[in-house]
Amino acid sequence: MVHIREKHAFDADGSIQFEPWIESLQSNGVVLNTQAIKQACDVSWHAHQKTDAPEHAWFEKSSSYITGLDMAEILVELHLDSEAVIAAILYRSVRESRLSLAELEEKFGANVAKLVEGVLRMAAINETDTSRKHVLGQSDDQVENVRKMLLALIDDVRVALIKLAERTCALRAVKNSPEEKRLRVAREVFEIYVPLAHRLGIGQLKWELEDLSFRYLQEDNYKRIAKLLDERRVDRERFVEEVTEQLRRQLERANIDAEVTGRAKNIYSIWRKMQNKKLDFSQIFDIRAVRILVPEIRDCYATLGIVHNLWRVIPNEFDDYIATPKENGYQSLHTAVIGPDSKVFEIQIRTFAMDEDAELGVCAHWRYKEGIADPSYKDSFEDKIAWLRQLLAWHDEMGMVGGLAEQLRSDASTPDRIYVFTPEGHVVDMMKGATPLDFAYYVHTEVGNKCCGARVNGKTVPLNYRLQTGDRVEVLADDHSSPSRDWLKTSLGFANTPRAQAKLIQWFKTQGREQNIAHGKALLEEEFARLAVHSPNYKELARRLGCKNADTLFAAVGVSAISADEVIAAAQELSQILRVLDDSNNVNAQAIAATKVYGAGRLATQLAQCCVPEQGDAIVGCLTPQNEVIIHKADCPVALRYQQSSNENFIEVQWSEGRRISMLAELFVRAYDRAGLLRDVTTILADAKIEVMQVNTRSDKQEGTASMRLEVEVDSFHALSRVLEKISRLNNVIEARRVDATTN
Repeated sequence: MVHIREKHAFDADGSIQFEPWIESLQSNGVVLNTQAIKQACDVSWHAHQKTDAPEHAWFEKSSSYITGLDMAEILVELHLDSEAVIAAILYRSVRESRLSLAELEEKFGANVAKLVEGVLRMAAINETDTSRKHVLGQSDDQVENVRKMLLALIDDVRVALIKLAERTCALRAVKNSPEEKRLRVAREVFEIYVPLAHRLGIGQLKWELEDLSFRYLQEDNYKRIAKLLDERRVDRERFVEEVTEQLRRQLERANIDAEVTGRAKNIYSIWRKMQNKKLDFSQIFDIRAVRILVPEIRDCYATLGIVHNLWRVIPNEFDDYIATPKENGYQSLHTAVIGPDSKVFEIQIRTFAMDEDAELGVCAHWRYKEGIADPSYKDSFEDKIAWLRQLLAWHDEMGMVGGLAEQLRSDASTPDRIYVFTPEGHVVDMMKGATPLDFAYYVHTEVGNKCCGARVNGKTVPLNYRLQTGDRVEVLADDHSSPSRDWLKTSLGFANTPRAQAKLIQWFKTQGREQNIAHGKALLEEEFARLAVHSPNYKELARRLGCKNADTLFAAVGVSAISADEVIAAAQELSQILRVLDDSNNVNAQAIAATKVYGAGRLATQLAQCCVPEQGDAIVGCLTPQNEVIIHKADCPVALRYQQSSNENFIEVQWSEGRRISMLAELFVRAYDRAGLLRDVTTILADAKIEVMQVNTRSDKQEGTASMRLEVEVDSFHALSRVLEKISRLNNVIEARRVDATTN
């Protein structure tokens, strides 16, 4: 948080030396009312002298004051005006009751006071528990606070920008705070404010918030990637310098006035790509990256042609976000090529205006609302504000705040959209992964509630069918039909959009408390019985999940405001499930720490001396006659020769993510015998990346049934619960459960 102390001089009393500071602000090219800003600094400083801290405790007396100045610097970097800067400087004084809104309005005007008031209202978000999606027991006051916050965003988008600046300072400041506070602030920022910054298109804030949150929430992964980046930094910088110079020469020859620079990729986005695409660090192409800025759109495509003539293109790594912008308005050309020394790198090509929009987002256009900016900004700005209005309408309609984080995240984390057709030929824009049931609730709540089937392109499909762009969707409805509670089970994938989930929860909440309690209790008892967990402490689970008592927990599960998965996760945190597991198979069931390499099971592993692979390298395993797995780099000549001569002994392996805990569990499956049953069961386990250690099957010809016992290795009971649910829904399956060894 003390960025400002490091950069600027202070007087003896701790107040800032104003002239150098305001000069640094104006160097950004923003025209500011320096007299009003100086007055705000003076008012803030004097307000923060009203403290009980000892005279020598300068930092305690001035930390909030410094935060205001840091916020002001962030807003100037975002090109905001004097009113927003003044509001940022004085916000903490008002929040800490050192200055009243009435005094603020008297000294600086109604607009500044309204901005500060709007940011104060946004504090309602801080009180929303983003770790769970349920809203049971939340007061009407909190619902109203969130509604007011959304209204404030719509009335003046500067409110959101000031709040983003404040949360950025807060996240910077918790570096040396207790772990509990670091995690709480980081989780809140990651769940709410990172998606908001993304949706408003403010790249420079989004990337900082992502990395800081990631650093606190997953410290080991953050440090691992940071170390890998640092180890290769010198080579990467030398490589980027070489290709940028080559590009500048070619662009000058083509008379294209371009700015060519190296581009750093933020740590969280590297980790996310590794997770989403199941890649190793060495397979991330855009760690080495170059950005080219040109004056006009036609120059973008001319530059792309030059790039593709210089170097060989990587197939399927080209994206045209100019012709098809992302949902937050982002535009650019992305391509990956094989450059000098056969090294792959990414190139982004965009105009200077597109680059400003990518960095500043709505900040580049907010003045349009005041009639100040170029009217050509109208569409981009109004699209973003329309999204906020849509979010407000959704919350007004639902009358609750649950799902706020999910709604914010849905646009941020799933940039891919699908476009489907109604029977009449109208185009409907939906998030990727939407189902016919999601489509039904998109059309109308009653259509969703009465949905009994669907046809896609004239063929009957299940309601959890994943829609694709171009599909023509017809919903089949029946007045006697009503929602099924299975529709809210995430493992079954019926309702994947926040709107459909919220509508279903709303419907079940109208069914009567006693009915919901009975259903929730039955569902949990069935789930725990399937997992062989006896007498779970529902009272303690209720307390941990924010419910008054067990009945409140059952009711919440009954309406799907709390999922069975969340209860299982809470039970595992309380070690209720782990104790049962540890007792069930003695030594074999104890938690086992996996080696650095995952995929070799319990076979001994050793790093090859010929290529000495390191964490982050793409790797393969070679099984020796002594049942030892030798780990090679994927491009190691020794490994490639071994693969050609011994294909069957080549093992697919990958680096483990930190310390991976695995446990053994025995499953029992009974079904009416049929061909392909074992294949279907093991396919579900394989898809869930659950390793099968042993399988025993027995058929009863007289009854026509088959029984299976499978010993598997699992990471969590959450994962085990999901696969048991899927197995139980296979054709002919009578039961699927975990075996309680204590009853054998």
